[in-house]
Amino acid sequence: MIRSAACAAALFTLAMPALAGPEAFQPGTVVPDYGKVFVPEGVSLPADTVMKVAFDIGEAGPADAISRRLETPARFLNMHAAAGVDPANLHVALVVHGAAGRDLMNEEARGAPNPNAGLIAELLAAGATIELCGQTSAMRDIAAEDLLPGITIGLSSMSTHAVLQQEGYTLNPF
Repeated sequence: MIRSAACAAALFTLAMPALAGPEAFQPGTVVPDYGKVFVPEGVSLPADTVMKVAFDIGEAGPADAISRRLETPARFLNMHAAAGVDPANLHVALVVHGAAGRDLMNEEARGAPNPNAGLIAELLAAGATIELCGQTSAMRDIAAEDLLPGITIGLSSMSTHAVLQQEGYTLNPF
């Protein structure tokens, strides 16, 4: 009897259609050209939810493609807005250091087009802040004029994270 029930459950599971796939991911409204998301049916958050999230980005993306690490905050913004949170209540800070500093540089400084330029412009337009570690700036010889518009240089990533934490930001582990 138990064996029959287990077999029936396995057959039922195998016969179920896929619930989602890549085609289920849709563009968002906050960062419309980047960060496609899927929101499961029936999942929502209160519109008055306030989120203050810092993203620590130290890993560079590919030289010729968008950095998944930079796209994650776009997905975060789009996903939570799609789940009902007022975009005005979504506060995102990108703290960039190390090799990822290259992903913030303008075309002239990079010596090639920056595939992240459009994504960065949309993140900034959505109210995100993007700050390059000052220690990375010095170590990698990246001046303020080498950066895409709207990006700032701070004292250090450590300092920026400490200040953001005092302002109520949490660190996203992804």
